[in-house]
Amino acid sequence: MSTTTKSASPPGLQKPPGADPPPPPTSRTGWRRALRRDWQLYSLAVLPLLFFLVFRYLPMIGNVIAFRRFEPGGSIFGEQWVGLRYVEMFLSDPTFWQVFRNTLWLGGLTLVFCFPIPIVLALLLNEVRRRSLKRFVQSVSYLPHFLSIVIVAGITMQMLATEGPVNLVLGWFGQDPIRFIQEPEWFRTIYVGSEIWQTAGWGTILYLAALTTIDEDLYEAARIDGANRWQQTWHVTLPGIRPTMITLLILNVGTFLAVGFEKVLLLYNPLTYQTSDVISTYVYRTGVESNSFSYAAAIGLFEAVIGLVLITSANTLSRRTVGTSLW
Repeated sequence: MSTTTKSASPPGLQKPPGADPPPPPTSRTGWRRALRRDWQLYSLAVLPLLFFLVFRYLPMIGNVIAFRRFEPGGSIFGEQWVGLRYVEMFLSDPTFWQVFRNTLWLGGLTLVFCFPIPIVLALLLNEVRRRSLKRFVQSVSYLPHFLSIVIVAGITMQMLATEGPVNLVLGWFGQDPIRFIQEPEWFRTIYVGSEIWQTAGWGTILYLAALTTIDEDLYEAARIDGANRWQQTWHVTLPGIRPTMITLLILNVGTFLAVGFEKVLLLYNPLTYQTSDVISTYVYRTGVESNSFSYAAAIGLFEAVIGLVLITSANTLSRRTVGTSLW
């Protein structure tokens, strides 16, 4: 008869009782543990979350009046369901399409000129070796960002007034005064120029920060291979800041139709409506001044849907082409 004996484990490999590792915590348990441990840090997010909840998400409920007839003093959700009546109204309104074209023009010009200029300025500042000169240029270019839009619009109107400094200089060359603020064909140039002056310097901050993350060994390898400064910029610098460029480009495309309402409102006048009136100002005049709130809500909802489509499309295209996206 044979007996079966169990082989005993070596003394050094025997596990003491209760030495098994504890089961991994679930995601809910881990989240609660992190919340108890770092509740002071999480509490800092309470006010921003409340801000977005109160001023960004709750107002979305008001979009229902785009499909209901709203009367001042009545229900905030409208008095009667009208379906797509207001959508059909603005789609058949020639004034709306004129405003829509103006918005596309201003949004496109702003994107074409205001997006690459901070990149170029950051690359130029990155090549400056004198720290005092670099700081001076940075300070001068950043300063307009800290001015309110009212001040920027006031400076622009004073500079371009009939008896302002610009017309004074033109008079030295025998040029008659130009009514920049009253001429429709000058509005787009004025708006884009003031936007560049106000935002270009501030936009370089992100790109200068991205430039500091590029490994210096890449530049050294490029120099060993015989690359000049332009080739180093093209093959090392620009690829190094490409994720930042793509992220900002997607955000700018998402706000393509949301052309600066405040600046346009301060700079335009009835004489320049032909080229200056955009969707946001048209919604303001229609809703607030004319009390057509449902009609204005329908136009605003249309603008929001177009913006959502643009930012989603840009994000998808960026992810498939260059592998960088917001989500």
